[in-house]
Amino acid sequence: MTTPILPRLNSPQDLHGLSEADLKQLAQEIRDELVRILSIRPAHFASNLGVVELSLALHSVFDFRSDRLIWDTGHQIYPHKLITGRYQDFASIRTKGGVMGYPNPHESEYDLFMTGHAGSSVSTISGLKSADDLLDQKHRHAVAVIGDGAFVSGIVFEALNNIAGMNQDVLVILNDNKMSICPRTGGMAQYLDQCRMTSLYQGSKRSLNYLLSKIPVLGDMAHSALEQIRDGMKAVLKEGMLFEEMGFRYFGPVDGHDLPGLIRILRDLKGQKGPILLHVFSEKGHGVPQASEDPVLFHTPPVFTEFGPEGTNIKTKKGGSKGYTDAMSAAIANAMEADPKVTVLTAAMCQGNKLEKVREKFPDRFFDVGICESHAVAFAGGQAKAGLRPIVDIYSTFLQRSFDQIFQEVALQDLPVVFTLDRAGLTGPDGPTHHGCFDIPYMRLFPNMIVMAPGDECDVQPMLDFALQQEHPTSIRYPKTSLETVKREFAGIELGKSEVVEDGDDGAFIVFGTLVTAAVQASHKLREEGLNVAVVNARFAKPLDRETILPLVERMPFVITIEEGTLEGGFGSAVLEACNADRIDTRGVVRLGIPDRFIEHAERSELLTDLGLDVEGFCRAARRAFAKGREEDWSAVG
Repeated sequence: MTTPILPRLNSPQDLHGLSEADLKQLAQEIRDELVRILSIRPAHFASNLGVVELSLALHSVFDFRSDRLIWDTGHQIYPHKLITGRYQDFASIRTKGGVMGYPNPHESEYDLFMTGHAGSSVSTISGLKSADDLLDQKHRHAVAVIGDGAFVSGIVFEALNNIAGMNQDVLVILNDNKMSICPRTGGMAQYLDQCRMTSLYQGSKRSLNYLLSKIPVLGDMAHSALEQIRDGMKAVLKEGMLFEEMGFRYFGPVDGHDLPGLIRILRDLKGQKGPILLHVFSEKGHGVPQASEDPVLFHTPPVFTEFGPEGTNIKTKKGGSKGYTDAMSAAIANAMEADPKVTVLTAAMCQGNKLEKVREKFPDRFFDVGICESHAVAFAGGQAKAGLRPIVDIYSTFLQRSFDQIFQEVALQDLPVVFTLDRAGLTGPDGPTHHGCFDIPYMRLFPNMIVMAPGDECDVQPMLDFALQQEHPTSIRYPKTSLETVKREFAGIELGKSEVVEDGDDGAFIVFGTLVTAAVQASHKLREEGLNVAVVNARFAKPLDRETILPLVERMPFVITIEEGTLEGGFGSAVLEACNADRIDTRGVVRLGIPDRFIEHAERSELLTDLGLDVEGFCRAARRAFAKGREEDWSAVG
């Protein structure tokens, strides 16, 4: 019986001395462990299956205790974590207090950056190399691994340009699996497909480079002639031309699952100087047939209920209840059906935003721009200027990447672009790189911007319809959680108007977002204790409903603002600012929200409880506020 290798790995140094057969066995053990984890909880899957051999090859050739390694985006970090001493704790991945699903410098010296957004690896590895060279640490090798989906990000080409200009000794590994989360799009995708077609140019170039290095000093003419032959071959065969012209020596494409071949070429490249791009083609989901056949579903699949040897015959749990993402995608489809001028744009997140049906039904008005959020927003500005009604459907945490375009190309122009911000608030196991904590402040600070959030499912379609009728930019945020509905007589959406859901005289919860349902439950619980607390569905952070909210602050013993966003500059801050402008006493105002720190990964419900943003937390805050009355400065609480 074969002795398992993975449990005996304490560090990458344990890879040295393993035979080719041992490494092959280890690759399968890593895949088996990935399958086992997916039988416990949802996690990133197909992307990790695709980089097993690359991870083993990198750690076999380089010593990343000293050398530098950055994994772009970071969701394909699992094999790296298993190799770098985290096997014993791996079962805790994506749980509260457990191993993070992305690189985390607090876990290991092998994780240099906490990376969760695409495209920054090439810039950061260049910065690391620059510092190492200046600090007389030139022996440190610098490697960035970036996928073809992330490669189209504008910052990548800014970095490539700068690296070539400095002639840095940097190795960029382009892991090309023909995918982002969904299939990649655009001209770069077509170019990389051309590069996959043949390996003839690479072999010819290697031979010519070897020949040139052996030419004796016979004069510049002979050397120049051979250089022209090489350039002529490049022009005919085209492979790698783009990168060569940008100042990178291009190698590849090579098979990302040929472990001995990867080790050989990495050893060859390790000692070479100047900017190098190694093009590795891999298969997302490799080793698990169902994952490779449907890498979109198996990017982050549901928990497995059944799996056979080596991940075959996988069955997954059926999907749970519908969430706010489903409600918004349905609302977008309805809006596009009603108005032929409505378009929708996403940034490589068609599946995440549940837009597959929209793409199928309205292909001419669906635009997936790839992982290029800045471009998406400026593109939407152009559409709006020409008379269309674009909806930019992007996760809150990713829309931050287009901050300048929101300012310059949309808000400054006062164009009617609708921003639908998915995953606003706490995203749970994805952790601090993905929590959508900051969009309330960064959207409400722009002149002309209308900032909204539905209180429940009933608000979603009317709120989108309202946004599409405005002649100004609008923002609608909603969380990744199951839909809820508050029973009440529904009030229509009006600009800057909130909705009183529960009456009360002893205090008030003023809620911006879908925590309205928890506030209503808290109100009912407090009423049983003899405390009558009103509940207001704020709906708007900008313009704020001053006519409803400010009188509550003036006459109520306490007012508690509630938001699933950062307290700094958020909805509660907007209330305090409005009160300050009208010289209203705010000692009875309590702000509940996300404090001024990055929130770790855990289930959303666990995080809400820890932050006092659940029913019991609201009740505690109300009891305390009522007992204290107006004796203390409650604006600092929370």
